[in-house]
Parts: sequence; C-alpha cells; structure tokens
Amino acid sequence: MSETQSAARRVTKTVKHNNGSVVEFTDPGQLDQAGGPAGSSMGQTSTRQVEQNGRNSAADDDAPARKADSAKDAPIEALRRMLQNHEDERQIVLLQDFPDPDALASAWAYKLIAKTYDITCDIFYAATLSHQENVALVKLTGLPARRWVAQSGETPDLSNYQGYVLIDTQGTTSQLVPIVQERGLPLRLVIDHHAPQGKLDAEVVDLRPHIRATATILTQYLQAGMLKLDRSISEHVKCATALVHGLRSDTNQLMYAAEAEFLAAAYLSRYCDGQLLSAILQASRSKRVMDVIERSLRNRKVQNSVSIAGVGYLRYDDRDAIPQAADFLGTEENVHTALVYGIVHDEDEEREVVVGSLRTNKLTLDPDEFIKEAFGQDNRGRFFGGGRSMAGGFEIPVGFLSGFYENSDYNRMKWEVFDTQIKQKLLRLVNPEDGEINTD
Repeated sequence: MSETQSAARRVTKTVKHNNGSVVEFTDPGQLDQAGGPAGSSMGQTSTRQVEQNGRNSAADDDAPARKADSAKDAPIEALRRMLQNHEDERQIVLLQDFPDPDALASAWAYKLIAKTYDITCDIFYAATLSHQENVALVKLTGLPARRWVAQSGETPDLSNYQGYVLIDTQGTTSQLVPIVQERGLPLRLVIDHHAPQGKLDAEVVDLRPHIRATATILTQYLQAGMLKLDRSISEHVKCATALVHGLRSDTNQLMYAAEAEFLAAAYLSRYCDGQLLSAILQASRSKRVMDVIERSLRNRKVQNSVSIAGVGYLRYDDRDAIPQAADFLGTEENVHTALVYGIVHDEDEEREVVVGSLRTNKLTLDPDEFIKEAFGQDNRGRFFGGGRSMAGGFEIPVGFLSGFYENSDYNRMKWEVFDTQIKQKLLRLVNPEDGEINTD
C-alpha cells in the first residue's frame, strides 16, 4: 500500500445521522497535510477533474430542482470525490457469495456510474445463482456479473485492479474479500443497507440501515445526477428494470417499503421495461425447490406462532430453496415468523455450511438482533448472520465434520446433531409464556 493510500485512510470524516446511517469518507483536501506526497493525484484537482466537475454540474442543472438535506448530500459528495480521485482506475466489485436481485442490480448501477469517470468495474460473486428469478434477471438483462470460484484456477488477474468495492455486503458474506485483501488491494467504497458488522477501513462507507434496499441508495445517486438515465439506451433501461426488481425483492413486493423506496420506484418507473420485469418475475420454480418446500412443511415445528423447520442436506446449487421455503412457511395461518435451515454441501470445495433464512411479518421482531443473539460470533468476532427489515439469514461452517459419506447412518446422525443444536438455540429465544421473541 502506498503512502498516499495510507494517508487517505487516516484522514477521514464521519457523518452519523439520527436514523442510523453512517457515512465515512476521505477528505482529499487534507491529504498533503497528512503525509501524502506533493503533486499526487489525490488531494489535488487535475484539469480532467475540472472538466468532470463541469459535466457533473451540467447533470445537476438538468436534474429536477431538489432540496437535499445533509443526510443525502454527504454520501453523494463523498462518492463524487472518490470517483474523481480514481479516474482511469480498474476496480473489482464484490457481492455476497449468493447475490440477490438487490445486490446484482445495485452493482450494475455503480458500474454505470463509475464508467462516467472512466473507471472500469468487473462484478464478481463466489457461489452460484440458484434462485430462478436471479437466473432470469442475469440472463434476460445481460447483467454483467460473473462467478469467481475461489478454489478454482480460473481467477481474475488481481494485478489489473487498483481497488475493490463492496456492494450490499460489508465483506462478512463473501469468500472473495480475504483474497483481495491478501493481495493488498485497497477498499475504495462500501454501500449497504444492513446494520454495521464492524469497522470498515474504506475511503467511503455509505451504510444506511434505515433504508430497505441498497437499490434505493443507488437510485438516489442517479436522482442526484451521478448518471443521467436515457430511455434510448438499452443498458440504462435494463439496469433501471433490475433496480425495480431489487426494490421489490428486498421489500416483499414493496409491502415493507418506506417513503424512500416508493420515491425511488417512482423515479425508475420512467425507464423501467414492464414486459421485461414481468418475464423475470414469471420464472418457474424447479422440482428440487418444490421438494425442499415439501420437506419444510413435513418437518416444521410451530411454537408461539414461530415456525421452525430443518430440511436436511442440500446441493450447493439448491441453496436458494431455503429462503423460498421460509417465504412459504410464513404464509401459514397464525404464523408470524418462519425459519428454515439445512446443511448445504459444496462438492467443488469439499465444504459444508449450515444455511438458514428467517422471514417475519411481526413489526416488533428485529431479524438482525434475533439472528445475532441466537448464533453469536466466530473466533474472529464476525457474526454468523444478520438481517434487515422482515428478513434475516445465517451461515455456520460445519468445519472438520464436513463431508458426505456412503454410510447413511452416519449422515443421519450428523444431521440430527446439527438439527437439535440449531432448534435449541432458536427456541430458547421464544418465550413460552407470552410468545414474544426474547433477545434480552
């Protein structure tokens, strides 16, 4: 890491708002005072940056008049400065291992914004797209995200990149983050709507737990003139459609959307392709997904309106059947919260993880608090899971017990041990007297 980068990380400002949002950003005007070398591109304004500022000002002039408070201005201006400081860079954008529509669409929007600053972005995820709507989203829109299997020989040449970006994740749900950190790539930017998972050493951190979808944050960037969408440009229309899908998926079809999501959806409606969105949403469930849903129905245990179900072993490619099963169990009469989990086996990397999903319509239940209280942290202080409004999830490595054996009795006993342990951790938080979730 260069002296300039080290200085950039030391000289930061933090803006915290009452709604829980946190914006941290490097103050480029102080870099030379902090030890950055004179004449460096960071902390000074180049001729090209002046030209870029002119383009941004023109974009702002074209945008509808708006009254932005400091909570909106701070992250947008911080992002603008970061992009200006790193013109002509190549950045790698990392998503969670199993990216959802919100992550995929938001990463695409950032890629398009960065392109206006001549920054090239490549989007990667480590696992697989198994949910039928995610597969349809990528195929039908041509969304430029690629799988990078950490253990395979087909890895991108990290020497081609000057920094990395985290979108809809803070790095705790990606196997790829340790790899880029090991190569010394600096973290340029984090954009996420989940609760803070720990200290992030990035130039710009835009965390907004009060926002229901990361796609909302990216849409606000667009509204602020970071990129002027054009209906005549196919890529813009497809990205806007993907953002609408991301908003819908993270808010249960806008059922749990707040004002910010409705305003974002209204803006995107000018560019969204309704027929394309309909085609994405009509993707059918596979037989394997239906089998997992059937297992969750058969194995569910309902206590005080909380439905808990273990579904046994699943293939890696069927991992997204777990949240779909949780969605289904949550529709049962007199059930306000559903949790479904199983052991997911990855044959490529010979590893197993316990994967679980939570869905709730109980307004007083905080999924993030519940999951963290139930499963705690690993030996590095990282939580095994977390959540957002009305949804949560967790992943727990099986460790040295990983492996699927020909001895069916052994596999059955292993599942029974994990099933019993997980149920105990979940059920101890359900107070049998009043049916309230207890996280005290």
